Amino acid sequence: MRIPLSWIREYTQFPAEGTAEDLMAELVKVGLEEEDVHRPTDFLSGPIVVGEVLEKILEPQSNGKTINWCQVRVVPEGSAQTLTQEGIDPSGVQGIVCGAHNFEVGDKVVVTLPGAVLPGDFRIAARKTYGHVSAGMIASVRELGIGEDHDGILVLSTLGLDPAVGADAMELLGLYDSAAEINVTPDRGYAFSLRGVAREYSHATGTPFIDPAEQITTDDDAARPGLEVSLSDQAPIYGVDGCTRFVTRKVTGIDPEAPTPPWMASRLRLAGMRSISIAVDVSNYVMLELGQPNHCYDAAKLDGGIQVRRAAAGEKLITLDEKERSLHAEDLVIADARGAIGIAGVMGGARTEVDDTTSAVIVEAAYFDPISVSRSKRRHKLPSEASKRFERGVDPQLAPLAAQRVVDLLVQLAGGTDAAELTDAGTPVLPEPIALDPALPEKLTGVAYTQEQIQATLTAIGAEVTQSGDQLLVTPPSWRPDLSIPASLVEEIARLIGYDQIPSRLPVPPAGRGLTVSQQRRRSVYAGLAAAGFTEVLSYPFYSEAANTLFGRAEDTGEPMPMLRLANPIASQHPALRTTVLPGLLEAVRRNVSRGFTDLALFEAGLVFLPKGQLGSATIPALGAYPGEDVLADLDAGIPEQPLHIAAVVSGAEPAELPGVAGRRRDWADAVDAAEKVADLLRVQLEVTQGRHQAFHPGRTAELRLNGVRVGYAGELHPKVIEDQDLPARTSVMELDLSALIAAAPEQVSAASISTFPPTTQDVSLIVAQTLPATTLESTLAEGAGSLLEDIELFDVYSGEHIGEGKKSLAYGLRFRAKDRTLTAEEASEARASAVALAVQRHGAVQR
Repeated sequence: MRIPLSWIREYTQFPAEGTAEDLMAELVKVGLEEEDVHRPTDFLSGPIVVGEVLEKILEPQSNGKTINWCQVRVVPEGSAQTLTQEGIDPSGVQGIVCGAHNFEVGDKVVVTLPGAVLPGDFRIAARKTYGHVSAGMIASVRELGIGEDHDGILVLSTLGLDPAVGADAMELLGLYDSAAEINVTPDRGYAFSLRGVAREYSHATGTPFIDPAEQITTDDDAARPGLEVSLSDQAPIYGVDGCTRFVTRKVTGIDPEAPTPPWMASRLRLAGMRSISIAVDVSNYVMLELGQPNHCYDAAKLDGGIQVRRAAAGEKLITLDEKERSLHAEDLVIADARGAIGIAGVMGGARTEVDDTTSAVIVEAAYFDPISVSRSKRRHKLPSEASKRFERGVDPQLAPLAAQRVVDLLVQLAGGTDAAELTDAGTPVLPEPIALDPALPEKLTGVAYTQEQIQATLTAIGAEVTQSGDQLLVTPPSWRPDLSIPASLVEEIARLIGYDQIPSRLPVPPAGRGLTVSQQRRRSVYAGLAAAGFTEVLSYPFYSEAANTLFGRAEDTGEPMPMLRLANPIASQHPALRTTVLPGLLEAVRRNVSRGFTDLALFEAGLVFLPKGQLGSATIPALGAYPGEDVLADLDAGIPEQPLHIAAVVSGAEPAELPGVAGRRRDWADAVDAAEKVADLLRVQLEVTQGRHQAFHPGRTAELRLNGVRVGYAGELHPKVIEDQDLPARTSVMELDLSALIAAAPEQVSAASISTFPPTTQDVSLIVAQTLPATTLESTLAEGAGSLLEDIELFDVYSGEHIGEGKKSLAYGLRFRAKDRTLTAEEASEARASAVALAVQRHGAVQR
């Protein structure tokens, strides 16, 4: 909202020497944020005066153009020129070349003399052109930056002006005025008016406020019934009537060519609106002044009375912007006997538009439902100054006064006659009283406001305050629809008494117990992976159904995979919540590879969403009452399981390849190692066995189990998946159910005692079937060796013609140690023999 300073001074005691910055500094105190300053003198300066054309000689030119060689008086006749800038004639008569032809000898015009600066840093100086020295310029409104018309220069008589020659044209046109621009929050629509801002300035400074609405005099008793109006929104779509008040008045005998006075045009321009015609300018001026949008219809173009209703099926309307719009059944429209003539609260129709032949107008001021206006504006992508105010809520009491104000100005400025016809249809809905506990402001703000302060503040904003027992009954003013609950009244009290009165006091937190066990374990896992060279990434939990299906289950059964589908996804290609972390992690790989980073080790932890049998609940409990245990149980049953998963991906080389140094290529073993590292950090033991997963390479997939239950997979991605998803070759991943691992982790970890007895090591090499997993044989050997076995490690795998087709040789190092004595070689050999014997029994192993 832009506030011209000359305008705000009419309703407040803002100082004559005050600047826009001064005004904004005061308004900030009551919560209106400063935005910008609009000052014409920032781009317009110098000697700009009223001149009178004394002589005009037409001179055709060789280029086909005809120019006017003019003599223009720029000081009063008989007076001496006091300006001494280079190029200014001391006689007070300037010779000026002008290419426009819309003026005659005797006309008074705006002359920019040498030394003046026009918008665009256009500097005026005496210069030779078309065979003359032109010392100045006769200006158009566009050259002055006060309009778009460039067809001719500005003749002051067209504005109804006859100023003295030599007068300051900038003062005449209001160009010394300036405007402060403020940001208005959605809950304070009343501040989209000079009336509202002036009231806020009064609150900020404690100075008197003149309400412009109270300066308007209406004589409703003397008026006869006017245009017939019916409000037909009998089945309101949004729970309230679309229009609760519709006021019309009529003005006849308007001079459609009457000029808009410069003071009004200047204020409109500073407020961000261009001057169009007297009727339109008056309508906009009243809207800015009072905050009540209004509209003028050409009375001769109306067919019958007016009906406010919802749009009919297939109904169309050409709006004032000359676009045909197909109306929706929810659109509230204003219509006459021939159909819609405007979208209520948004924009009028072209058929009843006021034009340069209009001599009688119907003035409309109404109250429209904010929700209806807001949805129509968005539906038709048609923002307007009217809708900006209606969708925030206008004063329902203001419509008759605004209509009267438009009538008064049209009578005063356009020569019209008040037809004394009035229609006031509907009943305005006024605010209900709010019960306010006088102790509530202190509870919410920490400031001990007295009851006198509370009552005085609420009265100052226009509310009526009465005592009702130990409560205050507060009836908000009609222009404050945002005041609807006690907390909103407390906000007003705090705002107007001053936010600076609220102490900056941090609450004392209760004594904490540190991180929970689960939090500590999660942090140790993340820190451990980071220390191992992995980088953590975060991705959105929204996936395609195909990605969830591919990575979220081991086999494609052909049945739809259970997943949560969003009713309003942020992207149509990602309509479901994730059931696995891998797709988002692989997207991070693709993004890094596309930017040249190919040697990657990334991890991500996040919740996944695994629907159970029930999704959601059949009903949503009502507000304001405890729903009951059965309803809560139903709601809880509809919430999907949300375990925490952790996934990692590796690709490229480690360390990175350098000139002369070949890095080791990362593979599936790195993915398995990352999973085992997570288990080690949590002090749990993973069982790594050969597995199968549709997204993984069939021969390089490890199934990860914990206490016999599968908790994840690790290995190399399937070559087709790598190709389809544009990933680096040999990309390997792992994913674990971190929640399950954390739950299984021991609560306390005791460090193992260091034995003082020496170990005994022995090796064993066994030939087994090619299909037998090494981990299975390792578990068998450990079981057979018994309690003396301290560690077992695979150190060699061999397959070839020497051991037979379909066979492989696995070599393990066994380390034995006793807790209470030094082992003999015979004891170690006996334990080794037991381990081999069990392997022979279970797997048909043959010792090499």
